[in-house]
Amino acid sequence: MQFSDLDLNKTYTYADYLQWTFEDRLELIKGKIFKMTPAPASLHQRLSGAIFGELYIFLKGKPCAVYSAPFDVRLSQKDNEEDDEKVYTVVQPGIFVICDPAKIDKKGCTGAPDIVVEILSPGNNKKELRNKYEVYEESGVKEYWIVSPQDKTFLKYTLTDAGHYQASRLMTVGDEVSTPILPGFVLNLDTVFENIDYDL
Repeated sequence: MQFSDLDLNKTYTYADYLQWTFEDRLELIKGKIFKMTPAPASLHQRLSGAIFGELYIFLKGKPCAVYSAPFDVRLSQKDNEEDDEKVYTVVQPGIFVICDPAKIDKKGCTGAPDIVVEILSPGNNKKELRNKYEVYEESGVKEYWIVSPQDKTFLKYTLTDAGHYQASRLMTVGDEVSTPILPGFVLNLDTVFENIDYDL
């Protein structure tokens, strides 16, 4: 089977996803196929590395752990759903933090990460801002961080007790990001955005 053989109007499950061996990287969002953008550009990779590195150093020896794509995260409204036929969302967040080691298995992560970080690129903005926002909110991702390399901005969505995201103010160079999920962690946006060649 080729990617072109798939019916993009059909609803697929994680069980279907496991059967595919395409070279194309795919994500499933509510059963619909989304083809991932080509490999991230060097600017995206530099920013991702800076954020991942800060989280990795801080979390070393602590219960929470940080992961990066490619790594399948299966999301459903029932946490730790074991039936692959009942999981309709499989995403590969750029960076994510998991504080419950029971959510990690041989296939990736089952259930909502505590923090998801997505770095926007020209080809993925619409998907990240609309489709993923919805599934992250519905599945219980506690914080959703969106980084825009072009604008040098950082936006954090925090899940309220009512189960809805509340946006932070738009942060940029000169600001620091903290989170109650990781007490003591501070992400300095000067460090994230410094020495980045925006002509790449």
